[in-house]
Amino acid sequence: MRTTGWLAAALLAPAALLSGCGTASPTSPPTGIDELVVPTPSPDPDDFVTGLSNPWFPVADEDGTEEVDGVEVTVVDGDYFAQDRRGNVWWFGTAGEWQAGVDGAEAGLAMPAEPRYGDSWRAAYVPGEVEDVVAVAEMDEDTVVLEVTSPLEPGQVERRTVDKRD
Repeated sequence: MRTTGWLAAALLAPAALLSGCGTASPTSPPTGIDELVVPTPSPDPDDFVTGLSNPWFPVADEDGTEEVDGVEVTVVDGDYFAQDRRGNVWWFGTAGEWQAGVDGAEAGLAMPAEPRYGDSWRAAYVPGEVEDVVAVAEMDEDTVVLEVTSPLEPGQVERRTVDKRD
């Protein structure tokens, strides 16, 4: 069917108007994760605080402190964690396996201060050994479900559920 100029214009005008309307949701306000370098090749000890208080990173028992890559870390079941001033918890290694600052290993993010649906980050980086990527797959005000993948184990996805502590 052939349309005349005015009919074609009348049919196309609504489409032109609609194409100019944005349907994207507004951008989320930034959180601490937006400004982080993850993994971090050179952590600044002055950026970290003593202890772990992030409510999304509940810890039953702390086993003391050690220094890893110049940062005082909290030892939890053989893993080294440190919390930055914004409340993000970083993973600095595992006793007897790897430590940030040794043989190319870099501290990664264990849990952001304010996780958001869709955020993802590298948990740590040890070439050929630890290359896990964590993503927030689901969340509500009390629970975060994380999906952990690694290019070292293609196709495998581990889901972890974390409950916020009060």
